[in-house]
Amino acid sequence: MERAARQVVFVAPSERDERDRMRRAHAAAARQFRVSASGPEVWGWQGRTLGRRAGGCWLRIVSAEASKAGGRLWEGTATADTRVPRSVPRPRLRGLLDWTSADVAYRAELTEYVAVPPVTSGTPALDQDTALPDSWWAELKSALGALATVPTDRESVRRNWVDRNFRRFLGVDPVRIGETTTGHADLHWANVTRAPLVLLDWENWGRLPIGYDPGLHAYSLAAPETAARIRREFAHVLDTDAGRAGELIALAQLLQTCSRGVHPALALLIARRAQELTHTPVPTP
Repeated sequence: MERAARQVVFVAPSERDERDRMRRAHAAAARQFRVSASGPEVWGWQGRTLGRRAGGCWLRIVSAEASKAGGRLWEGTATADTRVPRSVPRPRLRGLLDWTSADVAYRAELTEYVAVPPVTSGTPALDQDTALPDSWWAELKSALGALATVPTDRESVRRNWVDRNFRRFLGVDPVRIGETTTGHADLHWANVTRAPLVLLDWENWGRLPIGYDPGLHAYSLAAPETAARIRREFAHVLDTDAGRAGELIALAQLLQTCSRGVHPALALLIARRAQELTHTPVPTP
């Protein structure tokens, strides 16, 4: 298979005023925490977050309109720190800071600095196969197994989204969500480090259909050997009816993202994978 074109999707805001606003907020948080930010900037989805190393910590800020701040995504990092067991490898939270300025709300999160780099940078998708040791795969399965035992009322995947969007993006009736579990809900290659494994970005963790987290192996479809490895490692989930339903929900959500111009090189591969599971052509955008 030809290598897919690499698309960087975690970039700074296109507007200079927005970039400067986020940088000023990050500097203000650093002063409050009495840390010195250094190193390259790491921007999140659509410039919504900005992180930099700060000594032995990582300082990240997230912003939103004041009227839209709070809720599940806003509180994900903090709730994960208190409710997810330490057997799930992730950065430890060191401090939180909230403030509002000019109708914009900010949250600053000071966490442990993770020296091991993520598998990808700037994009959640692989464009070529990556060699990860057997121990890494064992750590991933163990981490997701431990996470599955965590009780929570956080809902990462909503039934009403499935009912509204399945036919639009997959061309089939909505699947029934049977078995659910607690998962990461944003399991892509920019959110997992190389060995030793650390899981990053806990904004969206919560209850989701079984098969949804491993179903995000769609981010690996341009790297066929890696995608096949995921399907082997999680065959006990993905080869069940409930697991296939969870994978289809992950594929449908990714197709929605692709419809907005993101991951154009992956769109066809995701559509092919969905058709393999449903035996129905995916609607043409």
